[in-house]
Amino acid sequence: MQGNSGHILTVAEIDREIAEREREIDAIASTLVELDKHPGLVLLRRFPPSGVTEQRWTPARDALDLMWEDFARVRALLDKARAARARRRLDALDREELTALLRGQPVELSRTTIPLALRALGGPRHEVIHMGFTDLLERMRSAFPMVVAVLEAVDAVNSRIVSETEPMRIELEKIGTGLPELRTLAADIAELSRRAAVDPLALTTGQIDRSLADFATRMRDAAELRTELAAIAADWNEAITRVRVRIEALTKTYERARRARVEVERTILAAPLPDHADDAAVFGAELTTLQAHPADPAALWDLRRRVTEALAEATHNEELAQGLLDRRSELRGRLTGYRAKAARLGVAEDRDVLASCRIAAGLLSRRPCDLAAVTRAITDYRQLIAQKTGRRP
Repeated sequence: MQGNSGHILTVAEIDREIAEREREIDAIASTLVELDKHPGLVLLRRFPPSGVTEQRWTPARDALDLMWEDFARVRALLDKARAARARRRLDALDREELTALLRGQPVELSRTTIPLALRALGGPRHEVIHMGFTDLLERMRSAFPMVVAVLEAVDAVNSRIVSETEPMRIELEKIGTGLPELRTLAADIAELSRRAAVDPLALTTGQIDRSLADFATRMRDAAELRTELAAIAADWNEAITRVRVRIEALTKTYERARRARVEVERTILAAPLPDHADDAAVFGAELTTLQAHPADPAALWDLRRRVTEALAEATHNEELAQGLLDRRSELRGRLTGYRAKAARLGVAEDRDVLASCRIAAGLLSRRPCDLAAVTRAITDYRQLIAQKTGRRP
Protein backbone atom coordinates (compact mmCIF):
# COMPACT_ATOMS: atom_id res chain seq x y z
CA MET A 1 0.00 0.00 0.00
CA GLN A 2 1.39 3.38 -1.03
CA GLY A 3 1.47 5.45 2.16
CA ASN A 4 1.62 9.08 3.04
CA SER A 5 5.10 10.25 4.02
CA GLY A 6 3.85 13.58 5.33
CA HIS A 7 1.75 14.59 8.33
CA ILE A 8 0.17 11.77 10.30
CA LEU A 9 -3.46 12.63 11.00
CA THR A 10 -4.75 12.91 14.53
CA VAL A 11 -7.85 11.00 15.58
CA ALA A 12 -9.96 14.14 15.29
CA GLU A 13 -8.59 14.82 11.80
CA ILE A 14 -9.25 11.22 10.83
CA ASP A 15 -12.89 11.49 11.95
CA ARG A 16 -13.38 14.75 10.06
CA GLU A 17 -11.72 13.29 6.96
CA ILE A 18 -13.91 10.18 7.01
CA ALA A 19 -17.05 12.27 7.52
CA GLU A 20 -16.09 14.55 4.61
CA ARG A 21 -15.39 11.59 2.33
CA GLU A 22 -18.73 10.06 3.32
CA ARG A 23 -20.55 13.27 2.34
CA GLU A 24 -18.68 13.46 -0.99
CA ILE A 25 -19.30 9.83 -1.86
CA ASP A 26 -22.99 10.00 -0.89
CA ALA A 27 -23.43 13.07 -3.11
CA ILE A 28 -21.62 11.37 -5.98
CA ALA A 29 -23.70 8.21 -5.53
CA SER A 30 -26.89 10.24 -5.76
CA THR A 31 -25.66 11.97 -8.92
CA LEU A 32 -24.57 8.71 -10.54
CA VAL A 33 -27.97 7.13 -9.84
CA GLU A 34 -29.65 10.16 -11.40
CA LEU A 35 -27.27 9.98 -14.35
CA ASP A 36 -28.06 6.29 -14.81
CA LYS A 37 -31.72 7.24 -15.34
CA HIS A 38 -30.94 10.08 -17.77
CA PRO A 39 -33.28 9.87 -20.82
CA GLY A 40 -30.30 10.20 -23.14
CA LEU A 41 -28.57 7.22 -21.54
CA VAL A 42 -31.79 5.19 -21.55
CA LEU A 43 -32.11 5.87 -25.29
CA LEU A 44 -28.49 4.94 -26.02
CA ARG A 45 -28.91 1.67 -24.14
CA ARG A 46 -32.16 0.86 -25.92
CA PHE A 47 -30.95 1.77 -29.41
CA PRO A 48 -27.25 1.11 -30.01
CA PRO A 49 -25.96 4.32 -31.61
CA SER A 50 -24.39 4.64 -35.03
CA GLY A 51 -22.68 7.28 -37.15
CA VAL A 52 -21.92 10.64 -35.52
CA THR A 53 -23.62 9.66 -32.28
CA GLU A 54 -21.53 6.52 -31.96
CA GLN A 55 -18.36 8.54 -32.54
CA ARG A 56 -19.23 11.00 -29.77
CA TRP A 57 -20.70 8.43 -27.41
CA THR A 58 -17.80 5.95 -27.48
CA PRO A 59 -15.35 8.12 -25.47
CA ALA A 60 -18.16 9.36 -23.24
CA ARG A 61 -19.27 5.78 -22.55
CA ASP A 62 -15.69 4.82 -21.67
CA ALA A 63 -15.51 7.82 -19.34
CA LEU A 64 -18.82 6.82 -17.72
CA ASP A 65 -17.63 3.25 -17.22
CA LEU A 66 -14.44 4.58 -15.64
CA MET A 67 -16.49 6.83 -13.34
CA TRP A 68 -18.35 3.80 -12.01
CA GLU A 69 -15.07 1.91 -11.59
CA ASP A 70 -13.56 4.85 -9.73
CA PHE A 71 -16.68 5.12 -7.60
CA ALA A 72 -16.27 1.47 -6.60
CA ARG A 73 -12.64 2.18 -5.71
CA VAL A 74 -13.44 5.16 -3.46
CA ARG A 75 -16.27 3.21 -1.81
CA ALA A 76 -13.84 0.38 -1.11
CA LEU A 77 -11.30 2.86 0.31
CA LEU A 78 -13.97 4.39 2.53
CA ASP A 79 -15.03 0.97 3.78
CA LYS A 80 -11.42 0.17 4.67
CA ALA A 81 -11.07 3.47 6.48
CA ARG A 82 -14.28 2.87 8.44
CA ALA A 83 -13.15 -0.62 9.38
CA ALA A 84 -9.79 0.68 10.55
CA ARG A 85 -11.43 3.49 12.51
CA ALA A 86 -13.82 1.07 14.19
CA ARG A 87 -11.02 -0.16 16.42
CA ARG A 88 -11.48 0.95 20.03
CA ARG A 89 -8.17 2.73 20.34
CA LEU A 90 -5.95 4.05 17.57
CA ASP A 91 -2.22 3.81 18.14
CA ALA A 92 0.39 5.48 15.98
CA LEU A 93 0.47 2.62 13.46
CA ASP A 94 -3.32 2.71 13.14
CA ARG A 95 -3.26 6.46 12.50
CA GLU A 96 -0.48 6.04 9.97
CA GLU A 97 -2.53 3.39 8.16
CA LEU A 98 -5.61 5.61 8.14
CA THR A 99 -3.59 8.59 6.94
CA ALA A 100 -2.32 6.49 4.02
CA LEU A 101 -5.88 5.39 3.20
CA LEU A 102 -7.36 8.88 3.41
CA ARG A 103 -4.60 11.03 2.00
CA GLY A 104 -2.18 8.71 0.29
CA GLN A 105 -2.37 6.82 -3.00
CA PRO A 106 -3.16 3.30 -1.85
CA VAL A 107 -5.04 2.11 -4.93
CA GLU A 108 -2.99 0.31 -7.57
CA LEU A 109 -4.53 1.12 -10.95
CA SER A 110 -2.10 -0.59 -13.25
CA ARG A 111 1.14 -2.58 -13.23
CA THR A 112 3.17 -2.72 -16.43
CA THR A 113 6.32 -4.78 -16.86
CA ILE A 114 9.29 -2.65 -17.90
CA PRO A 115 11.25 -4.22 -20.80
CA LEU A 116 14.70 -5.38 -19.73
CA ALA A 117 16.37 -3.06 -22.21
CA LEU A 118 14.72 -0.10 -20.49
CA ARG A 119 15.50 -1.05 -16.88
CA ALA A 120 18.30 0.27 -14.76
CA LEU A 121 20.51 -2.25 -13.06
CA GLY A 122 18.78 -3.13 -9.87
CA GLY A 123 15.86 -0.89 -10.83
CA PRO A 124 12.15 -1.76 -10.60
CA ARG A 125 10.72 -4.46 -12.87
CA HIS A 126 7.31 -2.85 -13.09
CA GLU A 127 5.84 0.58 -13.66
CA VAL A 128 3.02 0.93 -11.14
CA ILE A 129 0.38 3.69 -11.12
CA HIS A 130 -1.32 4.49 -7.81
CA MET A 131 -4.19 6.79 -6.91
CA GLY A 132 -6.00 7.85 -3.79
CA PHE A 133 -9.24 9.57 -2.79
CA THR A 134 -8.24 12.97 -4.16
CA ASP A 135 -7.02 11.68 -7.53
CA LEU A 136 -9.99 9.38 -8.09
CA LEU A 137 -12.59 12.00 -7.15
CA GLU A 138 -10.91 14.59 -9.35
CA ARG A 139 -10.87 12.18 -12.30
CA MET A 140 -14.60 11.51 -11.83
CA ARG A 141 -15.40 15.21 -11.61
CA SER A 142 -13.41 15.91 -14.78
CA ALA A 143 -15.21 13.21 -16.77
CA PHE A 144 -18.72 14.09 -15.62
CA PRO A 145 -19.32 17.25 -17.77
CA MET A 146 -18.28 15.49 -20.99
CA VAL A 147 -20.59 12.56 -20.34
CA VAL A 148 -23.53 14.81 -19.45
CA ALA A 149 -22.96 17.00 -22.52
CA VAL A 150 -23.36 14.03 -24.86
CA LEU A 151 -26.41 12.69 -23.01
CA GLU A 152 -28.09 16.11 -22.98
CA ALA A 153 -27.44 16.58 -26.71
CA VAL A 154 -28.87 13.14 -27.50
CA ASP A 155 -31.95 13.72 -25.37
CA ALA A 156 -32.55 17.21 -26.75
CA VAL A 157 -32.77 16.00 -30.35
CA ASN A 158 -34.76 12.86 -29.61
CA SER A 159 -37.17 14.55 -27.21
CA ARG A 160 -37.93 17.36 -29.64
CA ILE A 161 -38.64 14.98 -32.51
CA VAL A 162 -40.72 12.62 -30.38
CA SER A 163 -42.75 15.46 -28.84
CA GLU A 164 -43.53 17.00 -32.24
CA THR A 165 -44.09 13.84 -34.27
CA GLU A 166 -46.07 11.79 -31.75
CA PRO A 167 -49.26 13.90 -32.19
CA MET A 168 -48.85 13.53 -35.95
CA ARG A 169 -48.52 9.77 -35.66
CA ILE A 170 -51.66 9.56 -33.50
CA GLU A 171 -53.60 11.73 -35.95
CA LEU A 172 -52.48 9.54 -38.86
CA GLU A 173 -53.75 6.48 -37.01
CA LYS A 174 -57.16 8.17 -36.85
CA ILE A 175 -57.13 9.16 -40.51
CA GLY A 176 -55.69 5.88 -41.73
CA THR A 177 -52.95 5.28 -44.27
CA GLY A 178 -54.98 3.83 -47.10
CA LEU A 179 -53.68 6.41 -49.58
CA PRO A 180 -50.11 6.52 -50.95
CA GLU A 181 -49.62 10.11 -49.72
CA LEU A 182 -50.50 9.16 -46.17
CA ARG A 183 -48.41 6.00 -46.24
CA THR A 184 -45.45 8.03 -47.44
CA LEU A 185 -46.00 10.63 -44.72
CA ALA A 186 -46.21 7.95 -42.04
CA ALA A 187 -43.04 6.31 -43.37
CA ASP A 188 -41.17 9.64 -43.41
CA ILE A 189 -42.18 10.39 -39.82
CA ALA A 190 -41.12 6.89 -38.75
CA GLU A 191 -37.77 7.30 -40.51
CA LEU A 192 -37.03 10.61 -38.78
CA SER A 193 -37.96 9.03 -35.45
CA ARG A 194 -35.66 6.10 -36.19
CA ARG A 195 -32.78 8.43 -37.02
CA ALA A 196 -33.43 10.42 -33.85
CA ALA A 197 -33.15 7.16 -31.89
CA VAL A 198 -30.00 5.66 -33.44
CA ASP A 199 -28.05 8.72 -34.61
CA PRO A 200 -29.62 11.89 -33.19
CA LEU A 201 -26.39 13.86 -33.20
CA ALA A 202 -26.16 13.54 -36.99
CA LEU A 203 -29.33 15.64 -37.31
CA THR A 204 -28.66 19.36 -37.48
CA THR A 205 -31.12 21.94 -36.21
CA GLY A 206 -31.74 23.06 -39.78
CA GLN A 207 -32.51 19.53 -40.94
CA ILE A 208 -34.92 19.00 -38.06
CA ASP A 209 -36.64 22.34 -38.64
CA ARG A 210 -37.13 21.60 -42.35
CA SER A 211 -38.41 18.07 -41.75
CA LEU A 212 -40.87 19.11 -39.06
CA ALA A 213 -42.11 22.05 -41.15
CA ASP A 214 -42.64 19.70 -44.09
CA PHE A 215 -44.50 17.22 -41.88
CA ALA A 216 -46.68 20.00 -40.48
CA THR A 217 -47.67 21.10 -43.98
CA ARG A 218 -48.44 17.55 -45.04
CA MET A 219 -50.38 16.96 -41.84
CA ARG A 220 -52.57 19.97 -42.59
CA ASP A 221 -53.22 18.44 -45.99
CA ALA A 222 -54.00 15.16 -44.25
CA ALA A 223 -56.47 16.91 -41.92
CA GLU A 224 -58.19 18.44 -44.93
CA LEU A 225 -58.26 15.02 -46.52
CA ARG A 226 -59.86 13.60 -43.41
CA THR A 227 -62.60 16.22 -43.73
CA GLU A 228 -63.07 15.35 -47.41
CA LEU A 229 -63.28 11.63 -46.66
CA ALA A 230 -65.91 12.32 -44.01
CA ALA A 231 -67.92 14.36 -46.52
CA ILE A 232 -67.68 11.57 -49.10
CA ALA A 233 -68.85 9.00 -46.58
CA ALA A 234 -71.72 11.26 -45.48
CA ASP A 235 -73.10 11.61 -49.03
CA TRP A 236 -71.79 8.67 -50.98
CA ASN A 237 -74.21 8.91 -53.91
CA GLU A 238 -73.55 12.60 -54.48
CA ALA A 239 -69.79 11.94 -54.40
CA ILE A 240 -70.25 9.17 -56.99
CA THR A 241 -72.22 11.55 -59.21
CA ARG A 242 -69.54 14.22 -59.06
CA VAL A 243 -66.84 11.80 -60.09
CA ARG A 244 -69.01 10.56 -62.95
CA VAL A 245 -69.41 14.13 -64.19
CA ARG A 246 -65.63 14.50 -64.21
CA ILE A 247 -65.21 11.25 -66.13
CA GLU A 248 -67.74 12.46 -68.72
CA ALA A 249 -65.81 15.73 -69.02
CA LEU A 250 -62.61 13.71 -69.43
CA THR A 251 -64.16 11.69 -72.27
CA LYS A 252 -65.19 14.87 -74.11
CA THR A 253 -61.79 16.45 -73.56
CA TYR A 254 -60.01 13.38 -74.91
CA GLU A 255 -62.20 13.56 -78.04
CA ARG A 256 -61.56 17.28 -78.58
CA ALA A 257 -57.83 16.79 -78.02
CA ARG A 258 -57.79 13.91 -80.50
CA ARG A 259 -59.60 15.91 -83.18
CA ALA A 260 -57.30 18.90 -82.65
CA ARG A 261 -54.23 16.68 -82.79
CA VAL A 262 -55.38 15.01 -86.02
CA GLU A 263 -56.07 18.42 -87.56
CA VAL A 264 -52.63 19.68 -86.54
CA GLU A 265 -50.96 16.60 -88.01
CA ARG A 266 -52.88 17.19 -91.25
CA THR A 267 -52.36 20.93 -91.63
CA ILE A 268 -49.37 22.11 -89.58
CA LEU A 269 -45.70 21.21 -89.55
CA ALA A 270 -44.96 20.53 -85.88
CA ALA A 271 -43.22 18.14 -83.53
CA PRO A 272 -45.27 15.09 -82.52
CA LEU A 273 -47.98 16.08 -80.06
CA PRO A 274 -48.60 14.04 -76.88
CA ASP A 275 -51.23 11.36 -77.29
CA HIS A 276 -52.49 10.12 -73.91
CA ALA A 277 -54.32 6.82 -73.84
CA ASP A 278 -58.06 7.23 -73.31
CA ASP A 279 -58.53 5.74 -69.86
CA ALA A 280 -61.94 7.31 -69.24
CA ALA A 281 -63.57 3.90 -69.78
CA VAL A 282 -61.26 2.34 -67.19
CA PHE A 283 -62.15 5.08 -64.70
CA GLY A 284 -65.83 4.57 -65.47
CA ALA A 285 -65.63 0.84 -64.80
CA GLU A 286 -63.83 1.48 -61.52
CA LEU A 287 -66.51 3.97 -60.51
CA THR A 288 -69.27 1.47 -61.32
CA THR A 289 -67.57 -1.11 -59.09
CA LEU A 290 -67.31 1.36 -56.23
CA GLN A 291 -70.94 2.35 -56.61
CA ALA A 292 -72.10 -1.25 -56.54
CA HIS A 293 -69.87 -2.17 -53.62
CA PRO A 294 -69.31 0.90 -51.41
CA ALA A 295 -65.78 0.83 -50.08
CA ASP A 296 -63.54 3.02 -48.03
CA PRO A 297 -64.16 6.67 -49.03
CA ALA A 298 -60.40 6.85 -49.62
CA ALA A 299 -60.85 4.65 -52.70
CA LEU A 300 -63.33 7.07 -54.24
CA TRP A 301 -61.15 10.03 -53.26
CA ASP A 302 -58.17 8.41 -54.95
CA LEU A 303 -60.20 7.72 -58.09
CA ARG A 304 -61.34 11.35 -58.15
CA ARG A 305 -57.74 12.49 -57.81
CA ARG A 306 -56.59 10.31 -60.70
CA VAL A 307 -59.48 11.45 -62.89
CA THR A 308 -58.69 15.08 -62.07
CA GLU A 309 -55.03 14.61 -62.96
CA ALA A 310 -55.96 12.90 -66.23
CA LEU A 311 -58.41 15.71 -67.03
CA ALA A 312 -55.72 18.34 -66.42
CA GLU A 313 -53.30 16.52 -68.70
CA ALA A 314 -55.92 16.02 -71.42
CA THR A 315 -56.87 19.69 -71.21
CA HIS A 316 -53.22 20.66 -71.57
CA ASN A 317 -52.86 18.44 -74.65
CA GLU A 318 -56.00 19.91 -76.15
CA GLU A 319 -54.81 23.46 -75.52
CA LEU A 320 -51.42 22.65 -77.04
CA ALA A 321 -52.94 21.35 -80.27
CA GLN A 322 -55.67 23.96 -80.42
CA GLY A 323 -53.06 26.66 -79.85
CA LEU A 324 -51.29 25.67 -83.06
CA LEU A 325 -54.57 25.73 -84.98
CA ASP A 326 -55.45 29.10 -83.47
CA ARG A 327 -52.02 30.42 -84.42
CA ARG A 328 -52.61 29.41 -88.05
CA SER A 329 -55.99 31.14 -88.01
CA GLU A 330 -54.45 34.22 -86.44
CA LEU A 331 -51.79 34.35 -89.18
CA ARG A 332 -54.46 34.03 -91.83
CA GLY A 333 -56.32 36.95 -90.26
CA ARG A 334 -53.12 39.04 -90.11
CA LEU A 335 -52.41 38.39 -93.78
CA THR A 336 -55.96 39.40 -94.70
CA GLY A 337 -55.60 42.58 -92.68
CA TYR A 338 -52.29 43.55 -94.33
CA ARG A 339 -53.80 42.90 -97.75
CA ALA A 340 -56.59 45.32 -96.94
CA LYS A 341 -54.03 47.84 -95.67
CA ALA A 342 -51.96 47.53 -98.84
CA ALA A 343 -55.08 48.10 -100.96
CA ARG A 344 -56.08 51.09 -98.85
CA LEU A 345 -52.64 52.63 -99.24
CA GLY A 346 -52.57 51.93 -103.01
CA VAL A 347 -49.60 49.53 -103.04
CA ALA A 348 -51.45 46.22 -103.32
CA GLU A 349 -50.58 45.85 -107.01
CA ASP A 350 -46.96 46.86 -106.58
CA ARG A 351 -44.84 44.09 -108.03
CA ASP A 352 -42.72 43.59 -104.91
CA VAL A 353 -45.67 43.85 -102.55
CA LEU A 354 -47.72 41.47 -104.62
CA ALA A 355 -44.88 38.93 -104.77
CA SER A 356 -44.40 39.12 -101.00
CA CYS A 357 -48.11 38.60 -100.44
CA ARG A 358 -48.15 35.58 -102.72
CA ILE A 359 -45.21 34.04 -100.86
CA ALA A 360 -46.97 34.43 -97.50
CA ALA A 361 -50.27 33.14 -98.89
CA GLY A 362 -48.52 30.20 -100.52
CA LEU A 363 -46.78 29.19 -97.30
CA LEU A 364 -50.03 29.55 -95.40
CA SER A 365 -51.89 27.29 -97.79
CA ARG A 366 -49.36 24.46 -97.66
CA ARG A 367 -50.25 21.17 -96.00
CA PRO A 368 -48.58 20.85 -93.58
CA CYS A 369 -48.03 24.53 -92.94
CA ASP A 370 -44.75 25.81 -91.46
CA LEU A 371 -46.00 28.42 -88.99
CA ALA A 372 -42.54 29.85 -88.36
CA ALA A 373 -41.96 30.37 -92.09
CA VAL A 374 -45.43 31.94 -92.49
CA THR A 375 -44.73 34.28 -89.57
CA ARG A 376 -41.51 35.47 -91.17
CA ALA A 377 -43.19 35.90 -94.58
CA ILE A 378 -46.04 37.97 -93.14
CA THR A 379 -43.54 40.10 -91.21
CA ASP A 380 -41.63 40.71 -94.48
CA TYR A 381 -44.92 41.61 -96.20
CA ARG A 382 -45.81 44.10 -93.48
CA GLN A 383 -42.39 45.73 -93.60
CA LEU A 384 -42.48 45.98 -97.39
CA ILE A 385 -45.83 47.78 -97.26
CA ALA A 386 -44.31 50.23 -94.82
CA GLN A 387 -41.29 50.80 -97.05
CA LYS A 388 -43.40 51.41 -100.13
CA THR A 389 -45.65 53.92 -98.39
CA GLY A 390 -42.93 55.61 -96.36
CA ARG A 391 -44.62 54.64 -93.13
CA ARG A 392 -43.13 53.06 -90.07
CA PRO A 393 -43.78 49.31 -89.92
